[in-house]
Amino acid sequence: MSTIRRFRAMDMLRFNNVNLDRYTETYDLGFYLKYMASWPALFTVAEAPSGSLMGYNMGKVEGKGELWHGHVTALTVAPDCRRLGLARGLMRGLEDASEKIHDCYF
Repeated sequence: MSTIRRFRAMDMLRFNNVNLDRYTETYDLGFYLKYMASWPALFTVAEAPSGSLMGYNMGKVEGKGELWHGHVTALTVAPDCRRLGLARGLMRGLEDASEKIHDCYF
């Protein structure tokens, strides 16, 4: 059974199995750190019982005035962990955090 938790800085040293995939867009380390610092509740990982990372979801809130909404920047699951419903769980967490923590639409 996997665990969904907030992304931590040390996870950047452990997510090659997720990022080294032709369908996954990768970013520089500063980009990941910016998201982690700015929107920590919207940056989550799925972790296996063994401690390996199975996937992650990066999100942010954006908008003007009262029209703020949650935005998905990246959602990816390691190739060997696909078809398990992990992306669904990661997205559910992003939706909930957007609405409950940041009080914005999704």
